[in-house]
Amino acid sequence: MMGLHSRRTIAILALFVAGITLGGCGQGESENGSKSSAAGGVAPQAGAPNAKDVPAQAPDLSVDQRSIIYTGSITIRVTDVNQAAAKATSIAAGAGGFVGGDRRDIAGGASDATMVLRIPAEKFQSVVDQLAKTLGTEEQRGISTEDVTDQVVDLDARIAVQQARVDSGRKLLAQARTLNDLVMLEKEVATREADLASLQAKKRRVADLTALSTITVVLLGPTAAAAGPPGFLAGFNAGWEALLSSLAVLLTVLGALLPWLITLGLPALAIVFLVRRYRRRRPVAALAPAGPYATLRPGMPPMGPPPARPFPAPPASGPPQSPPPSSGPPTPPKDPDES
Repeated sequence: MMGLHSRRTIAILALFVAGITLGGCGQGESENGSKSSAAGGVAPQAGAPNAKDVPAQAPDLSVDQRSIIYTGSITIRVTDVNQAAAKATSIAAGAGGFVGGDRRDIAGGASDATMVLRIPAEKFQSVVDQLAKTLGTEEQRGISTEDVTDQVVDLDARIAVQQARVDSGRKLLAQARTLNDLVMLEKEVATREADLASLQAKKRRVADLTALSTITVVLLGPTAAAAGPPGFLAGFNAGWEALLSSLAVLLTVLGALLPWLITLGLPALAIVFLVRRYRRRRPVAALAPAGPYATLRPGMPPMGPPPARPFPAPPASGPPQSPPPSSGPPTPPKDPDES
């Protein structure tokens, strides 16, 4: 009986120790879970039984929370370009936007206009549809988007880091004791502030493009030619227009130089002509070269071949001359024994 009682006591003590250990582990996990939730920016709900049951949520990257740049273009055939441009301006103003650019070309009855509208991003698609239905006949449309969420997140992180660097530099600048330290810290703080200003300017630019979308509206009159798609004909037309423009510039320059050419060029040509004519009429005193093939010139006596020189006669008396040596090899002397 004593053995059975001791065994029960040991078992109860073991269960008690195990319960304490499991309770401590559960409390540690609960604390870790609450810390991770606080770090993720999500607080545990009030009605939740345990804090560890609430998972940490990732940043909201849904479509309505992303940074997207909308850019569109639309070409519309209208009956009156000026009236259509006024309607487009009123549509942009009604949507909370404005006109960023307006260029109109009216020449020879063919008129067209190009307008740049800045529209809030949430009303981009509705404004494009309204322009197509209200102004006239739609001929072309193009819409493009650019997701710059990663760029915005990167800029935010870099701005936060740079702001911390600027703050630390200002603190060190306030604690400077010597003139050299003061100059060095002022230069460092100025550099950090310039970098921070550059990052903030980039952030404002991206924020402007994401907040206000850009719509390019091309209004064509009844007789205006539509801009065709890029290709061989478009390149040929562009080259031909460039050639005509170059010829126009060349003719303009030539027209500006023509009075100078007439004033200075004609006297110069006359002087050159007179000098050449004078050189042709000037007598040339040239000596005739000696020889049987000399060229006769006017006013010179005829020249014949040079007189022949007499061949010198051989002397009347004198030792006999030896015959000239033959061209063949010499004949060897004849041996007397052979005879």
